[in-house]
Amino acid sequence: MGILDILASIIPAAMVYAAPLIFTALGGVFSERSGVINIGLEGLMVMGAFVGIVFNLTFVDTFGSATPWVSIAVAMIVSALFALVHAVASITFRADQVVSGVAINFLALGIGLFLTKQWYDKGQTDIVSRPFYTSDVWLLSDIPVIGRMFFSGWHPTTYLAIILAVLTYFVIYKTPFGLRLRSVGEHPMAADTNGINVYKMRYIAVMLSGALGGLGGSVFALTVALNFSHSTIVGQGFISLAAVIFGKWHPLGALGAAIFFGFAQSLSIFGSSLPLLSDVPQVFLLIAPYVLTILALAGFIGRAEAPKALGEAYVKGNR
Repeated sequence: MGILDILASIIPAAMVYAAPLIFTALGGVFSERSGVINIGLEGLMVMGAFVGIVFNLTFVDTFGSATPWVSIAVAMIVSALFALVHAVASITFRADQVVSGVAINFLALGIGLFLTKQWYDKGQTDIVSRPFYTSDVWLLSDIPVIGRMFFSGWHPTTYLAIILAVLTYFVIYKTPFGLRLRSVGEHPMAADTNGINVYKMRYIAVMLSGALGGLGGSVFALTVALNFSHSTIVGQGFISLAAVIFGKWHPLGALGAAIFFGFAQSLSIFGSSLPLLSDVPQVFLLIAPYVLTILALAGFIGRAEAPKALGEAYVKGNR
C-alpha cells in the first residue's frame, strides 16, 4: 500500500470523527470568548445525540430523505434550550461555571438514559435506518490524487463543519457582533460602560454553544454511532473543549485542533490496517486520542492566552 493509498483511506475516516468535534469546538469558542467556561460541552453533545437519534427514528416516514437534516436542526434547538440551564446558573445566579457545566453533563446523560429506557424498554435505542451517507462531489472527485482524499467518501456534514468554521471566524473577527462578544470576554465592565449588554451577549453565546454542541452530538450519532446509549458520546465533548484551548480560542485554530484529534480517533479504528501501526497493540490505538489530547494541552497550554474575564461572573456596577 503506497503513501497516497494510505492517505486516501485515512483522511475521509479522520474527517468523519473530526466533524462533530469541529461543530462542538466552535460552540466552545463562542461561549468562552464571551467569558463563560463551558465544561458542559459533553452534556450538550449527549443531548444532541439523543434528540437526533430519537427524532430520526420517530419521524423517518414523515420526512423521508430529509430526515437526517431535520433531526440535526431539532437537536440544535433542543440543545440550545438545554444550555439555558447553564446560562441561568452561571450568568444570572453567578454560580461557579465549572460546577454548573459538570452538572449539565450529568443531567443530560441522566435524562437521555432515563427516556431511552422508558421509550425503548432497553439501554439503547434502535439503529437508525436513515443516517447521513457518504458521497462523492461531482466532477471534483475525479481529480487525480486530491479527488480521492478530499472529495470522495466524505459526509456532507463534514463540508458543513469546515464552512461553518470559516463563517465563525468571519462573525467573531469581522462583525460588530463579534467585537461585542470578544469585549465582554476581555473586559465586561468596559463593554458595559460603552452600552453593551454583557448579560445578553453571554446568554446568546452560551445558547450558540448549546446549538453547536447539539449539532456536533447529533452529527456524531448519525454518522458514527447510529444509535443512542450510555457510550454514544464518551469524551467527545471534553476533546472538543481541548480543541478550543489547543486552538487558542480561535475558530480556525479550533478547526485545526479538531482535525488533529479526529485523526487520532480514526487511528483507533483503522490503525491496525496501516503498515506502520500493524504491530501496535489495539489497546494503545484505543487510548491514542486521549493521550494525544493530554500531550497537546501539556505542550501548548502555557502559550495559549485565554480571554481575560473567562470564568468571572459579572456583577453590574462592581469594579
